[in-house]
Amino acid sequence: MTAPQRTVVFDVGGVIVRWQPLDLMREHLPQVDAEQAFVNVFERWAIGSDWREFDLGRIEPDALADRIARRTGYGRDAIAALIAAVPAHLEPMAESLALIERVRAVGHRLALVSNMPAPYAVHLEAAHDCFGWFEHRAWSGRLGVAKPERNIFDHLQTALSAEDPSQLLFIDDHAGNIDAARRLGWNTLLFRSSAQVEAELRALGWL
Repeated sequence: MTAPQRTVVFDVGGVIVRWQPLDLMREHLPQVDAEQAFVNVFERWAIGSDWREFDLGRIEPDALADRIARRTGYGRDAIAALIAAVPAHLEPMAESLALIERVRAVGHRLALVSNMPAPYAVHLEAAHDCFGWFEHRAWSGRLGVAKPERNIFDHLQTALSAEDPSQLLFIDDHAGNIDAARRLGWNTLLFRSSAQVEAELRALGWL
C-alpha cells in the first residue's frame, strides 16, 4: 500500500518573500518613528483592525487608506502610497526559493497559506513564477478567513484531501500561527532562516 504523500505548507510574507515593514514606514512616513508608525498602521493585525479587514478581503485599498489616515492623522496620500508600495516590496528571497526547490525535488507536495490581501496575491501570482509551484494557495483575501483561525487550516487540509494531519508540515515565522497548526495535529517549524529550516527538515527526515 502506498504511503500518503507528505505536504509542506509555507507561509509567504517573511518566509518566501521579503517583509520588512519598518523599511516601508521609514520610506513613506519619514516624519514618524518607524516602530510607532508600524504599530499605528497595522494595529498588530488585531481582530477588527483596519489592515486585518484588508487581509480578509472586506475593504479595498482606497477605503483602507481613508480609515488609517482618519484614525492615525497621517497624510492620506502617504498612506495610499505605502499601501501601493507593498507589492513591489514583496520580492521572493533567493535562499527561500532554493529551499522550496529542494523540497520539491524530494517529491513532497507544496501548498501555501498566507494572510495576504487579494490585490497583493494577484500581483505575486502574476509577477513571480514560483507561486505556480504550489498545488494549493490559501490566500486570506480570497477566502475571508485568516491565520491563526482554525477555518483557514481546515480549508487547506480539505483542499489537499489530507485526512491525516501528520502528513502536513507547516512553516511560518509567527509563533501564534505555528501553535494554531500544531493544535490541529500538523507538524510545524518556526521560520527564522532558510538554513535553519532546511537543517530542521533534514533532522526530521523530510529532506
